[in-house]
Amino acid sequence: MRKFVLLVLVALLTFSSKAQLDNKIVIGKIDSVYSNILHEPRKIWIYTPDMTSGDRDPGKRYPVLYLLDGDAHFPSVTGLVQQLSQSNGNTVLPEMIIVGIPNTDRTRDLTPTHVTSDPPMLDSVFSKSSGGGENFLAFIEKELMPHVETLYPAAPYKVLVGHSFGGLTVMNALANHANLFNAYVAIDPSMWYDRERFLSAVEKKLTEKNYQGIRLYVGIANTMPEGMTLAQLKKDTTSDTRHIRSIFALDKFIRTNVQNGLTYTSRYYKEDSHGSVPLASEYDGLRFIFDYYRMNLTAKDFSDSTDAFVKKLKNHYEWVSKKMGYKVSPPELLINAMGYDAMSKQQYKKAAAVFQMNIENYPNSNNVYDSYGDLLAAQKDTLRAIASYQKALTIKDYAYTRQKLNVLEGKEGFKLSARELQKYAGVFNMDSVAVTITLRVKEDALWAEVPGEGLFQLVPFSRDTFTVKNMSGYEVHFHTDGDSVLGFTSVQPNGTFKAHVKK
Repeated sequence: MRKFVLLVLVALLTFSSKAQLDNKIVIGKIDSVYSNILHEPRKIWIYTPDMTSGDRDPGKRYPVLYLLDGDAHFPSVTGLVQQLSQSNGNTVLPEMIIVGIPNTDRTRDLTPTHVTSDPPMLDSVFSKSSGGGENFLAFIEKELMPHVETLYPAAPYKVLVGHSFGGLTVMNALANHANLFNAYVAIDPSMWYDRERFLSAVEKKLTEKNYQGIRLYVGIANTMPEGMTLAQLKKDTTSDTRHIRSIFALDKFIRTNVQNGLTYTSRYYKEDSHGSVPLASEYDGLRFIFDYYRMNLTAKDFSDSTDAFVKKLKNHYEWVSKKMGYKVSPPELLINAMGYDAMSKQQYKKAAAVFQMNIENYPNSNNVYDSYGDLLAAQKDTLRAIASYQKALTIKDYAYTRQKLNVLEGKEGFKLSARELQKYAGVFNMDSVAVTITLRVKEDALWAEVPGEGLFQLVPFSRDTFTVKNMSGYEVHFHTDGDSVLGFTSVQPNGTFKAHVKK
């Protein structure tokens, strides 16, 4: 069964773990804040990891990624961050809140200075409202950030990502408000703006300030005329290459002026245009910014029965905390899955250390006490298991936890007759992976037949909700319409998976 679970986990698509309501995939919500600085209401698109990850410690905080042109880039960045922080046990990036900022007057907000004309890159129609960049950054700093930090579980670490004029705004923030963000991603920024006067101003500011601890990534698209090479570009002075030449000029300046302490890199994307470069740059930029975050897990980490793995985890996240400027803990659900993995191998000392670390890091989560109770129950430490389940129930009165507590206390558990169990029998297709599971009633019990894995007994602890016998941390929730079963959701230590009735 566990091998099957891992195969399912690997096969999941990027958004498969996000909330699914009424056959819709939900990747965020729309919020709004009225700006007295901009004199208008501003919508914002919000994604937070705890929207869809189940019962978690409400005290956990996440870095915040502020995304310019949010309506254009929100789906890709949200999927990227979720995939690299949650799916398949990844810890390449930290889980993050994403704040997408859609536009109302893009030229006004994303340009740093007012211009009356800037042919051929910016015509007079667009230039009439240009130059509101400072007001826009003031809105972010004084109105949007307080709003986000009040209503959402925001940590102190902040990232700004922008493309084109958005990239211009990123460079404006870095040059004139360096400490507003911890890290910056400028994607094909329009450094040609205002006849490159702004480029010169940025270069001057970069020599005057201390950027120690701040990171910048610049992605450069291939916007040269067809057939032109980089060697030819160096000699070109035409307006057709003004955009890319201005970015390379910025890149050269930063690379040759390293005394300011800025941690910097860039990449030229030969095969990408101005329109296609954002996705690749978002990925590479975030990987660069958090290049210290990923933890190298080895086969020994899982096979070793000692608590050395826990010490390794603690040392790694102490280093990450130092880099990010606040305490960062390993993801609760990832550590929970590792605890159950150790428990399944009867590595009880290691499992105890893992579960106890989760309790230390997430003391307000009912899940961590429930999981530790499962370990104690497996070790026949009944009194301490009861105490751990009781602690979980004080945080959230959860039927599954109460059922396990009743069993330990000798109380009669929930039961369904063979006739009532027959309701759940049927053939189910797993979503996102080609696996079929057959449920049948045999000897007054409900059994799940998993191809290549065998039979597993499902034990009811409330109507429509079951656990897997002798497998801690597994719940199966059936979705019904009257007396008809439509499908089920399996909540497991390493993820949540869905299935529907085969038609």
